[in-house]
Amino acid sequence: MVRTTPIRKRNPVATRATILAAAHQRFVRESYDGVGLRDIAGDAGVDVALIGRYFGSKEGLFREVVFADKEAHLFREPKSVADLPAFLAQLVAEDADEDRQHRMEMFIIMLRSASSPKAGEIIRDLVHLDVLGPLAELIGKDGELRANMLLSILIGIGVLRSIMRVDALSLDDGDRAECTERFRCLFEAALTC
Repeated sequence: MVRTTPIRKRNPVATRATILAAAHQRFVRESYDGVGLRDIAGDAGVDVALIGRYFGSKEGLFREVVFADKEAHLFREPKSVADLPAFLAQLVAEDADEDRQHRMEMFIIMLRSASSPKAGEIIRDLVHLDVLGPLAELIGKDGELRANMLLSILIGIGVLRSIMRVDALSLDDGDRAECTERFRCLFEAALTC
């Protein structure tokens, strides 16, 4: 008997990436509790057992989605608290559209799923590990409170620019230097008042 259907070669790296992409899209649209593994498997075109094989569980998959940020450890770049206001101002003013879009999708995923006990714990771990922890450590005295204040400002700016599309914050080259300086002053005030 001659086999007429070609054997599909397995590519674990591509399969894993496809599952992650499908999960990302599902979690952007729905909360953690509203998403089923079968939904993700269907979107990815794979057997649901592969999700368990690659990620262990829905929690493991969600963790991979929210920890898969291409700019992990971004808030470890400034080397001193004196550098922090300028770093944050530059981050806000020179934020490329595709980077901003990715961060806003991650924010939406976190916001949609934060009420879930399992997802909420994963989100708190991520925010502390990648943002609040490094900022608080760099700031030192009253670091945790000030880091939370800075994150609140950053989230507010991100929401205005990406979700609400406030035009005044869409900068052309002429306004960028002035706006960067104003943001620097804002972040400096949050650190010193």
